[in-house]
Amino acid sequence: MSKKLPPLNPLKVFDAVVRTQNLTKAAQELHISQSAVSKQLNVLQTYLGIELFRRERHGISLTQAGLQYGEEIAPAFEAISKATAEIMRSGSDNTLRIQTYTTFAAKWLIPRLSDFHARYKDVSVVITNSVKPVDFDRDNVDLAIQMGNGAWQGQDADFLFEDIIEPVCSPDFFKKFAPDPAYPRALLRTCLLVSHYRQDDWPTWTRLCRYGEDIAETERMRFSTSVLTWQAAVEGLGIAVGQTSLLADDLRAQRLVRPFNLPVRTGASYYLVRPQLQRHARKVMLFREWIKEQIAQSLAAAHPPGY
Repeated sequence: MSKKLPPLNPLKVFDAVVRTQNLTKAAQELHISQSAVSKQLNVLQTYLGIELFRRERHGISLTQAGLQYGEEIAPAFEAISKATAEIMRSGSDNTLRIQTYTTFAAKWLIPRLSDFHARYKDVSVVITNSVKPVDFDRDNVDLAIQMGNGAWQGQDADFLFEDIIEPVCSPDFFKKFAPDPAYPRALLRTCLLVSHYRQDDWPTWTRLCRYGEDIAETERMRFSTSVLTWQAAVEGLGIAVGQTSLLADDLRAQRLVRPFNLPVRTGASYYLVRPQLQRHARKVMLFREWIKEQIAQSLAAAHPPGY
């Protein structure tokens, strides 16, 4: 059964007249002329087929039916106003909710967040972890950082950086199993550390670098996340495939080294994703500009002039 609704614009005008009890005040509130108010009231009265008001020398007065109707529709307008304020407030508060992968959060985002907090003390950042693509209708977040090709329906995506991988291990592990650093191939026959969500990294890298036969019989040690996989590499348990952009700090501090120095692109990239129809809230715009600046700085550090 379809709902019987009157024309909503005349109904809104009628509600204003009921509340103000004055045509002039209603017109001022709605930013329209007094004659436009009268016209809208006539439209509503004609639609309902009931006399809602009477014209008098100094304006109009509501009939008993008009007063009753006004009282009954007022809560509906109040509910609409409250719901509208609530949904607008949810996007304009000072809590920035970001969804991303545990690995990205732990290895790239969190180490840099102190800089964001120092600049924008009034914005609180809440990070949630998920390996699923963001669904802004389902997930209560403002932004997401995820991998892909940048084409997600109903979403805008800012490119951050490419997904580049290569083997990494601890310096001691390198020295122990490949005493001559010019010949790191022996490392591929030790122990391969594998992340549950990045199981294709070893096949991808070895195929592109033509080392596929070297790992065919190699022992594997598996971990639930890349963070654990890379920590195992730091502790000398084996050799892992690292996402070099996420391991910049570990490589700089020599907790990990790149024995082959053969990075390859997987074809995917990291993107900052946001709803296409989202209002451009201040907190979102601040974070977008900040993360772009951080990306530029990290790329400059990785590739200094003359690199």
